[in-house]
Amino acid sequence: MAVTQRRGRRIMMTQPELDAYLAEQRTCRVATVGADGRPHISPLWFGWDGSSLWLYSLTRSRRWAQLLRDPRVAVVIDDGHEYGELRGVELAGRVAIVGEAPRTGEPCPELDTPERLFAAKYFGLSAMPYDGRHAWLRLTPDTINSWDFRKLP
Repeated sequence: MAVTQRRGRRIMMTQPELDAYLAEQRTCRVATVGADGRPHISPLWFGWDGSSLWLYSLTRSRRWAQLLRDPRVAVVIDDGHEYGELRGVELAGRVAIVGEAPRTGEPCPELDTPERLFAAKYFGLSAMPYDGRHAWLRLTPDTINSWDFRKLP
């Protein structure tokens, strides 16, 4: 269960607003922790199932290596051009690998929903195209903070 934010309740997204926002946005920025304690931030496509953020990551990447060593992650999805249009979500917690790595399409019922959502969102397909280079990370956030400056008077 995610902890709700204390500050900024006026501009916080409701659960339906959060779900709709995460369904329409395409790119997130994922922050991982390096062995030296320094952050590494990289863009990634994602899926949202209403309770978990699903990240489809290259298994031969700096991000993947860092998450194997330390699964803590923070993810930001945001948009807006003018100040009064800014909105976004920050999710934080620990990721878990789901399914085989790299993913080749072995049956994994837990991936049915995220793969269906991801295939439709990014490829316009009903089934996931596997490339043998990516695998799934599930972030069920400990904290979620959101903002929608369009709600400001």
